[in-house]
Amino acid sequence: MKSHNETLRALQDALLLSPDNLPLRQHFAETLLSHGEAAEAEKEFRETLKQAPDSVPLKLGLAQAFFQQGKNSAALVVVEDLLQSEKAPGRAYLLYARLLLKTREPAPAQQAYQQAIKIDPTLADPSLAEQLGVRPENVEKRDAASDDDLLLAPVEYPAEAPITEVEHPEINFAGVGGMEKVKDEIRMKIIHPLTHPEIYKAYGKAVGGGILMYGPPGCGKTYLARATAGEVKAGFLAVGIHDVLQMYIGQSERNLHEIFEHTRSHQPCVLFFDEVDALGASRTDMRQSGGRQLINQFLAELDGVQSSNAGVLILAATNAPWHLDSAFRRPGRFDRIIFVPPPDVAARAAILRILLKGKPAMDVDYDYLSKKTEEFSGADLKAVVDLAVEEKLREAMKKGAPSPIATKELMAAVKTLRPTTKEWFATARNYALYSNQGGIYDDIIAYMKL
Repeated sequence: MKSHNETLRALQDALLLSPDNLPLRQHFAETLLSHGEAAEAEKEFRETLKQAPDSVPLKLGLAQAFFQQGKNSAALVVVEDLLQSEKAPGRAYLLYARLLLKTREPAPAQQAYQQAIKIDPTLADPSLAEQLGVRPENVEKRDAASDDDLLLAPVEYPAEAPITEVEHPEINFAGVGGMEKVKDEIRMKIIHPLTHPEIYKAYGKAVGGGILMYGPPGCGKTYLARATAGEVKAGFLAVGIHDVLQMYIGQSERNLHEIFEHTRSHQPCVLFFDEVDALGASRTDMRQSGGRQLINQFLAELDGVQSSNAGVLILAATNAPWHLDSAFRRPGRFDRIIFVPPPDVAARAAILRILLKGKPAMDVDYDYLSKKTEEFSGADLKAVVDLAVEEKLREAMKKGAPSPIATKELMAAVKTLRPTTKEWFATARNYALYSNQGGIYDDIIAYMKL
């Protein structure tokens, strides 16, 4: 009987003679994986996918190679891409269950496991089922139940959904450091139609529409939305998850409708949805119909099915665009999708100047500091200033007199912090490489120079 080294060597020799033999190369990769050579298997699966980029078995093999190496984030990206298909194999759901268990999401992990063995009963894994708390009878019940069976009985709604008051922000683009490309997109889509309506009317272009901003947290998406309203002296209504979601069936849809109606009655008004992926998560990931109904309501409101959205300027922000239902990206809804990267060198200097405005500061070398804060978000730069201020306060308490903030204190604060954008880009990189249908993440690829 051949040892596994001899088997692998024989396959390698065969590949040297037939390097373009796809089934042979796939078999070699799977053999590497079965013998615990996950890193080598990953390389082989990558190479083979270059020849057959749509192969489900190859993608699944790559995800399993990632999983064996503990690269759970990369494995999730590939598996989630596979699960977009209605014909996703049971093994993909099984791996998804294992990954969700690793990320401490037991409820969706249970559902994924149940779907896996529903598709292929031979995949049943008693050990995994025990970890998930899934019993055989539970699986049978879940198979027999429909989404409607799982819904709660209708109950009476609260008298009225709370609606956030429309505000009129005083800040404008002058108070936003950098982000010129993003500002230009917003000017074209939102500001110019309001300030030059006659030109847009001549081309038959209605005032209104949606922009989706995505990128790492702390890079100014929310601040920019508020500044947009201030720039055109429009109303501003910020919507959070708690403003919409309710435990009562149908109440979330009613809340969302009331919010849109309230905004329509205050035109021109910027309607801003923060963390929009929480309200518009991909419907393919949902097991029950309640979440789908909310998304359908959201899409109907964006389309202005019952009421016109003219004069309603819709902005949304998300740190996880890959979790947003693809229907939101259709033209006429969020038809401008803008990547908001961390501020560049010039923008970081501008942000630091804005943050230090009104504070006692002297001889601050903004250019030097901006070069030393690569990949820092706007929130990270605010943390730098806050730490420097705290240090000066301690010093003032000891000396009995305040002294101005200088480059030295700011640089000391920089050395104690790490840019929070790194973790986001680690995840975004995987989606950009393995789930970039239609080139929606091309901006990330360009920014990261992949």
